[in-house]
Amino acid sequence: MQQRWYDGGAPPVWTRPLEALYARLVAHRARSFRDHPEQVVTLPVPVVVVGNITVGGTGKTPLIAALARAMADRGFRPGVVSRGYGGSERGPYLLRDGDEPARVGDEPSLLWQAGVPVAIGRQRPEAALLLIDAGCDLVLADDGLQHHRLGRDVEICVIDGERRLGNGHLLPAGPLREPATRLDDVDFVVVNGGIPLAGEVPMALDGGVAVNLDDPTRVAPLSDFAGRPAHAVAGIGNPARFFASLAAHGIVVDGHPFDDHHAFQRDDFTFADGCPVLMTDKDAVKCRGFARANWWRVPVTARLPSTFYDAVAGRVTRVD
Repeated sequence: MQQRWYDGGAPPVWTRPLEALYARLVAHRARSFRDHPEQVVTLPVPVVVVGNITVGGTGKTPLIAALARAMADRGFRPGVVSRGYGGSERGPYLLRDGDEPARVGDEPSLLWQAGVPVAIGRQRPEAALLLIDAGCDLVLADDGLQHHRLGRDVEICVIDGERRLGNGHLLPAGPLREPATRLDDVDFVVVNGGIPLAGEVPMALDGGVAVNLDDPTRVAPLSDFAGRPAHAVAGIGNPARFFASLAAHGIVVDGHPFDDHHAFQRDDFTFADGCPVLMTDKDAVKCRGFARANWWRVPVTARLPSTFYDAVAGRVTRVD
């Protein structure tokens, strides 16, 4: 289905009635919160929502990590609230040392390991209060564009610059969670890769090194893997982007895509040829317990203009 959404072809006929039904449900939900503002929970600190309007990965997690660092550099004490997708914990729950991704989710685990306070919960406002009690004065809401119950001061939508909005149709006829006109309402549209349009904020993912999972003191440039085969494992929204990034470094990629948020087990790795196994940070947090000597994670850092961070900080400062 995703291939069809993004290859420019017309959606299957059977999806169109379902798309119309989905559109009505989305419109009804948004209208319900707009007509009943008392349902919206306003927190005592500024809230910045980072999300997308398409299914699949767009680079939200690296952006949130970079945004947390940038806001800390500007004097804020940011924390991240997340649903904790893929974990068993329903929350509200404040992450602490020793929490397993199977309980709290892979993306919250990754952000926590990056030094960012994180709270998870199916009800985000209640989880966000835990961050405030812990001393945070700025809440970054992960994947919260469609969670209307949480009040927000700034909305940031992330778009995959290569795939954009696909065929422009709503689910299941296309990849859109909300109509494309939703972009007119957000404060910032961040474009990960590709060529941004006028008014959009460019974002790039910088990498270039691999860190060994079995021995984290071993760090190697990706150029060390060039010219030879390697298994590339990705349980993310857009595995092809990860595979392409490795190929750009001259690596002969044998790609193994998994579903987004896949709960990796030792049996998922049946490679007996001794070739290096490269994976994303998001996948690596779930594999450290059974890692082997030839497994490596490839960390990336989001790079955006400093003027973007200044603009976000200026808006939340005015709210404060």
